[in-house]
Amino acid sequence: MTRQKIIVSLLSRDQEFQVLQAADAERAAAMAGFDIDVVYANNNAILQQERLFHFVQAQERSRPVAIVAHSVAGDGLPRVAREAVKAGVGWVLLSRDVPYIDSLRERYPHLPIFIVSTDQMNIGRTQGRQFRSLLPAGGNVIYIQGPADTSAALQRLQGMEEAIAGAKINVKVLTGEWTEASGERALLSWLRLSSSEAETLDLVSAQNDAMAIGARKAIAARRPQSLHIPFTGVDGLLGGGQRLVSEGQLAATVIVPSNTGPAVDLVAAQLRTGQPAPARVVLSSRGYPS
Repeated sequence: MTRQKIIVSLLSRDQEFQVLQAADAERAAAMAGFDIDVVYANNNAILQQERLFHFVQAQERSRPVAIVAHSVAGDGLPRVAREAVKAGVGWVLLSRDVPYIDSLRERYPHLPIFIVSTDQMNIGRTQGRQFRSLLPAGGNVIYIQGPADTSAALQRLQGMEEAIAGAKINVKVLTGEWTEASGERALLSWLRLSSSEAETLDLVSAQNDAMAIGARKAIAARRPQSLHIPFTGVDGLLGGGQRLVSEGQLAATVIVPSNTGPAVDLVAAQLRTGQPAPARVVLSSRGYPS
């Protein structure tokens, strides 16, 4: 018999955390007895949508049993989701929180339809606490967030702002696309402004480690005298953010667990037992160093 297949759609092969997600999904699928295809969207929402429609619209015997998607766009691919469940394909969204999940669960209770994310607000709060620890007297911070239409970026920003409330910390928010190159571009654009020349910079942070390292490259190129300031990020992979902290390139990071493995495990459990997975599963994170 042909084994059931799960499609995992991720943002970009260029991001360390996304590669970790792919490996975690493959491990979980192998343990559960599924075949798996990991496809990358290259941070292109249209490309991601087209590729997923291809799987949904395939002949019935070739369709996956579920799609696990980290959507490029913040809306969580509602058109693809609706067509997928109509075709009998489960739909799992990663690191996005969208209201359409609840209505789909009501209409298709037999399908695995749910969200797996990390507590994004707590990630932001952890970053804010790190700012307060690194800048006890206050200071000026450049903060590079992910795409502003995504719930993860907005919630991390909100959590950070809550954590620094009352401190003498001034934050300038720039926008990136979760990649190292986008972090570098965002900060280079700011550094090219004549107004930035008069501004003191005390800390640079980003909502993931890749953008933080990109920002560090921009500082090295345009304002090398500021390389002594702390840089912080999020993801905290053992060979990524944690290593960068130990090497002194980052002052701190936030360790975020992979959510693809838990997502595949929940799909497998629902298909095996018939018991619906929770609508939303929220994983925890922690600051590094402690």
